[in-house]
Amino acid sequence: MGRPHMQLIRNHSHWGAFLAEVEGGRVVGVRPFERDPDPSHLIDAIPRSVHSQARIAQPMVREGWLKNGPGRDDGRGREPFVPVSWDEALDLVAGEIDRVRREHGNAAIMGGSQGWSSAGIFHEARAQLHRFLAASGGYVDQVMNYSFGAALAFLPHILGTPQAVAGPLTSWSSIARHSKLMVLFGGANPKNTQVSKGGCASHATGGWIAELARAGVEVVNVSPIREDGPETVRPEWIPIRPNTDTAMLLALTHTLVSEGLHDRAFLATHCTGFERVLPYLMGQTDGQPKDADWAAAITDVPAETIRTLARRMAAARTMVTASWSLQRAHHGEQPYWGVILLAAALGQIGQPGGGFGFGYGSGAGLAEAPMAFAAPTLDAIKNPLNVTIPAARIADCLLHPGESYDFNGKRGVYPDIRLVYWAGGNPFHHHQDINKLRRAWQKPDTVVVHEPWWTATARHADIVLPATTSLERNDIGGARRDKFIIAMQKAVDPVGQARNDFDIFSGLAERLGFAETFTQGRDEEAWLRHLYEQMRRGAGANAAAIPDFDTFWQTGYLEIPATAEEYVLFGEFRADPEKNKLRTPSGKIELYSEKIAAFGYDDCPAHVTWMEPWEWLGGPQAQAYPLHLISSQPRDRLHSQMDCGPVSAGGKVAGHEAITINPADARARGIHDGDVVRVHNDRGACLAGAIVSDTVNAGVVRLSCGAWYDPADDSDQALCLHGNANMLTKDQGTSKLGQGPSSVTALVEIERWTEPPKPVAAFTPPRVAAGV
Repeated sequence: MGRPHMQLIRNHSHWGAFLAEVEGGRVVGVRPFERDPDPSHLIDAIPRSVHSQARIAQPMVREGWLKNGPGRDDGRGREPFVPVSWDEALDLVAGEIDRVRREHGNAAIMGGSQGWSSAGIFHEARAQLHRFLAASGGYVDQVMNYSFGAALAFLPHILGTPQAVAGPLTSWSSIARHSKLMVLFGGANPKNTQVSKGGCASHATGGWIAELARAGVEVVNVSPIREDGPETVRPEWIPIRPNTDTAMLLALTHTLVSEGLHDRAFLATHCTGFERVLPYLMGQTDGQPKDADWAAAITDVPAETIRTLARRMAAARTMVTASWSLQRAHHGEQPYWGVILLAAALGQIGQPGGGFGFGYGSGAGLAEAPMAFAAPTLDAIKNPLNVTIPAARIADCLLHPGESYDFNGKRGVYPDIRLVYWAGGNPFHHHQDINKLRRAWQKPDTVVVHEPWWTATARHADIVLPATTSLERNDIGGARRDKFIIAMQKAVDPVGQARNDFDIFSGLAERLGFAETFTQGRDEEAWLRHLYEQMRRGAGANAAAIPDFDTFWQTGYLEIPATAEEYVLFGEFRADPEKNKLRTPSGKIELYSEKIAAFGYDDCPAHVTWMEPWEWLGGPQAQAYPLHLISSQPRDRLHSQMDCGPVSAGGKVAGHEAITINPADARARGIHDGDVVRVHNDRGACLAGAIVSDTVNAGVVRLSCGAWYDPADDSDQALCLHGNANMLTKDQGTSKLGQGPSSVTALVEIERWTEPPKPVAAFTPPRVAAGV
């Protein structure tokens, strides 16, 4: 029996749909969606996060900006804030947008705002920001992303589209029914399969992994971290030195070729360029065959292990996959090209349960059969400016206006940004080298942030506008890879003076004279009905089975049928490569790319190539920093979202983000379970709480990303007290081609922290000054 006066209100999140338990105007609990077979524990953080002390109570303006007006200074993140009314805040923001447009043009406004935002199609903050700034005359956008940005740029050159990383991939159902062996480079962390941008109402991956176990599919986890392999299938663990997967992939292919196990017919009919790669592979171009003995010295994987795995792969239906994290490294394009080369040599691409795909353990829904129709999408307003930068180059853009950069075959010039407008993301979580980002963040005249909580990004703003969470507004939830559309019904009134992004931008658009263009004469309810009806009209033959909006809203959800029980990536291409050509120059899989060769990039050659990263355990930097840092996705939150909540807090050690270290490395440093340690390199330092475990390979430490940045002081090289891994990562692109983030290439050293502990203040609101 429920408590008296308690309401159950349906809502949605990136980690699952749920029913909010509401009592006395507060969210007091959550219950999983009744159709979810394997709910995520992350929903348990929602009640206390909604009502957290870290919520922003009302509009705030940095004291120095309010006194002195816009300008480039180092006060961001250091000065107190002054509370102001909504009218004053909106007047200030509208006035600054108008000033920047008049004095510098719209190319001085950065509105890329990379980030996950909250679930919900209409109130998705980044989409609302883009519509607003496009209606205002345009803005500088960010292209690609932080999750698999290098692959988004690179894969179309090789495969014609980025589908092999963005999905749909060959379905889990196909693998369970047809595969005999699945090899996971970078693993397939089960937690990651429980989240999806836009929402995952039906967590089905765990069931399919259990089906692999029942079917007897052998699974091999090639990773520095044993836990990267899903325990249900009892995976064989091959520990590998980080950032050396390309060498092992080349050696596997070399074994196939040298032993005559490669599929010559498939390479001839479905691929181009193998004959250009072969001399490098066999050592004819540089005198070094890329054989198992060569790779063993680089990877720390025994040569016989490599040769045996290659023979096993050739002897049975095999799925080869690599995690998204492998391309978030220096030369991150190369392991993906290596997977494609290996799969092409095996000749199983396009067969049920065979071939390759990227990201089987990186997100929910990637390996499900396509849906019969798509979830609603918010109407965009075209950005008239059409100026972009790669997503991971924001700090370089702010620090070096006017400088040129290479990206994907073109040369661009960084614009001179005067106004940064961020809504729905936390760059002080996801960007590399936070000390560098902090310096870059001082360069614009003004930074405006919409945010429900006092994240580090909000603390480093000039004007902070408090935004609602998804439980404080109505919306429609859905993702292109999920089979449910969810009615996201307002559960509680906005906390404090929070407003939703649409209302904020509507108020600004009214002041700037384009309200009708932005709102199109619709309020929240009218927009939801419009989006739903658009979806119905676009559903084709399925439209008749879709209920009207009122019925959907009362029922609370809509299930989308799948198009088939199984899906095979490149199935049609395999069946008829002439009729179903890829969108590459040759129409085939490009194992050697003439187009990439023409770019002339020294860090991304025309075929897969082993190149040493700028720092790795086999390089000279390891003498000073002998531990390789893996900044993996956290188990107890999504990126930095809800780090202020109780679920994330349960994973901390002594109040700091947990860092896992191998027992041998811990003994050498006198570190024990539960110790507070200092993790450092020449880019920065942070504190963390030690977990001593043999689940990480010797020479490797794991510090998950997403701990809210908490500098110990106002200096440019401040120690992060909380444990933000991006204090230690390098802000440099994967290559000139991809320009993706390279967070997985980082060496560190660790020592016990012996000074008196200073409390973590990441979740305590910043200082508030009296009115100016």
